[in-house]
Amino acid sequence: MSAESDVSRRGRIWFDALSGAAANLSSLRSVCVADAPLGGQTARFIAVVPDAQNRFPRARAGEVGLDEGWALAHHVRATIADDKDGARRPLIAIVDVSSQAYGRREELLGIHLACAAAADAYASARLAGHPVIALLVGKAMSGAFLAHGYQANRIIALDSREVMVQAMGKQAAARVTRSSVEEMEKLGERIAPVAYDIRSYASLGLLHKLIEGIDADSPSRADVGRVREELVGAITDARGGAPDLASRLTSAAAHKTRAASIEVRRRLAEQWRSAEQGDVRS
Repeated sequence: MSAESDVSRRGRIWFDALSGAAANLSSLRSVCVADAPLGGQTARFIAVVPDAQNRFPRARAGEVGLDEGWALAHHVRATIADDKDGARRPLIAIVDVSSQAYGRREELLGIHLACAAAADAYASARLAGHPVIALLVGKAMSGAFLAHGYQANRIIALDSREVMVQAMGKQAAARVTRSSVEEMEKLGERIAPVAYDIRSYASLGLLHKLIEGIDADSPSRADVGRVREELVGAITDARGGAPDLASRLTSAAAHKTRAASIEVRRRLAEQWRSAEQGDVRS
């Protein structure tokens, strides 16, 4: 997104709406972090937002770049360290990220390391007992979503046309496949994993909840209240389940659209157990 008017502000809108008057703990303008009440507990809200003055031009429209990846890792790791002897705060990743920041400087300076550090921090928090909930309010694209949100125990999303999930943008996908954007969109109508819309993504069984009837761009107090209730429900569900990501394969939607993936995993686990038993006997 190059034009200022095309830059999505949803991440900041929902960060402000959910964290209220809580102080922003981040010194980086493109990453917002705040501790605020949520359902009788304190949660840490984290969002990546646009910064027109970002020192990396490729990261000015809300992308996850070098600074953003390291900042996410820092704040999530700080949460783990602070809570190691007490109650584990929920981490709420508010997701509206159009891409990781592509650029020669980013590649030379190791954007893969920065994004990997963020993903690893979220996974470590989840395994340490922090309920990690991703709230999709806008785009959740490519490596940016992998770094910020995809490692969540539970993913919930607003049912909105502008909420999209995919490995790459439509134009990039069209170039790679030597197709037109229109052809890619038609393909997505038949094959859910190729689609961009959130309902197609929900059909894969990866969402904990799709929240309908919310004004994503200008939420009312009632809208914010509903989302807060869904976040509390997702936190409760995460605390009552295993800290891994197995829940994404147990829903009715997953059994319908990802039956082959589930069967492959079952066979791999079976072979792994057989190999382990063989090692023990030998």
